[in-house]
Amino acid sequence: MVTMPKAAEPLVAAFSIAFTRPTFQRVLTLMLGAILSLRRRTVTGMLRTLGPLATGHWSDFHRVWCRASWSLWPMGRVLAGLILELIPPDQPVIVPVDDTALQHKGKRVYGKGRHYDAVRSTHRHVVWVWGHKWVVLAINVKFPFASRPWALPVCCALYRPEELNRGENRRHKTPIRLAMQLMATLIHWFPQRQFILVGDGGYASHELAQFCHRHRGHVTLVSRFHPDANLYDAPSPKRSPKGGRPRLKGRKRPAPSKIVKRSQSKRFTVNWYGGKTRRVELIHGEGHWYKGGDGLVPVRWVFVHDVQGTHRDEYFYSTDVTLCPEQIVSLYTGRWSIEVSFQEVRAHLGFTTPRNWSKKSVLRTAPCLLGLFSLVSLIFARHPRDSGRPGRPPRVAPATMPWYTKTEITFSDAMTQVRRLCWETVLKQSPKHGGIAKLPIGLRRTLLDHLSQAA
Repeated sequence: MVTMPKAAEPLVAAFSIAFTRPTFQRVLTLMLGAILSLRRRTVTGMLRTLGPLATGHWSDFHRVWCRASWSLWPMGRVLAGLILELIPPDQPVIVPVDDTALQHKGKRVYGKGRHYDAVRSTHRHVVWVWGHKWVVLAINVKFPFASRPWALPVCCALYRPEELNRGENRRHKTPIRLAMQLMATLIHWFPQRQFILVGDGGYASHELAQFCHRHRGHVTLVSRFHPDANLYDAPSPKRSPKGGRPRLKGRKRPAPSKIVKRSQSKRFTVNWYGGKTRRVELIHGEGHWYKGGDGLVPVRWVFVHDVQGTHRDEYFYSTDVTLCPEQIVSLYTGRWSIEVSFQEVRAHLGFTTPRNWSKKSVLRTAPCLLGLFSLVSLIFARHPRDSGRPGRPPRVAPATMPWYTKTEITFSDAMTQVRRLCWETVLKQSPKHGGIAKLPIGLRRTLLDHLSQAA
């Protein structure tokens, strides 16, 4: 029977509610193999890493993904609950949303399509990939050992091409509708929490803004804004003396771009990318965003000019008109943490390496790897570490490199520490490696340092 390190046992045991006992033991084996493996996160690769600890026939582990009966939704709820324990109840929960495309070719791969690759594309050159597009909802957590918040994924949904939905008699859902579904699920799980949904330009839609305004008691949207958006006053409650239907909108307001040209900007200090602060010039305004057939949504918009000139001018908005302009900018710049999470889950957890092709396995593998990113971060945060001298970050360098220090802890450090804990547990369990305890402590630490490298 595979066991996890003591620091991980309370966290991992909470996910057992989604599985039967035999399936959960196989899931623990695959989870341990995914953490320890340095190659592709295929089932065969993970079993090869564990060796004799992976007891049972290899086909039993393949059936965990494509045949076994279990659901991702209970796991997502447990994971979100563990993350929300780190955020005080009286503070709003920052929820960045974004999508990422993974290349996965093959004639029989379920759900593949032609998607825009934002990682390799530029403003002048567009790159398309054949594969899967995942809409991911994360929660920003400020750990004491990091200067910027970490975006921990909690749930995700696969965007299916319209042809596939038509063939399966399913209503087609755009990435924005999938984000609305995921956000509604999070509100249903934790109705007592207040969320702030943060999205980039792909989620700066009137439809998503209207959804957040409709559930304004639970969620607020912060996203990019169009400089020529149609803004109006609220309609007058008085009816026209001539009769007829009540007005849908009030007096037309000037577009944000026109207000910016004739207004004087003010300087504010806002939270910037990478956990830093920066002085910027802001111009803000309010209005009701109108779209034909969808009605009005009250918004507060902000124009941002970077004084240092490293970033281009941008427009942002919020469905909560009580937010200060500097708060709106600070919330949006915190969205960049989810981009960092995507890069790290690709580099250290093999997010693009699984080769599943059946429907169930495709819908399960990627969400589990994203959830493993959050789980590794939580294990690292709960594991006691040597904090060194006061005012300095904890030392996570190998024992054989005492001169190596870092000013900022990253996920590679968390992965190295958790992998070391897992290797210590594996070597104690394996009957073929019992002699490692007889090695000198210096040599044993050196072996663990080399085994635990993040990449």
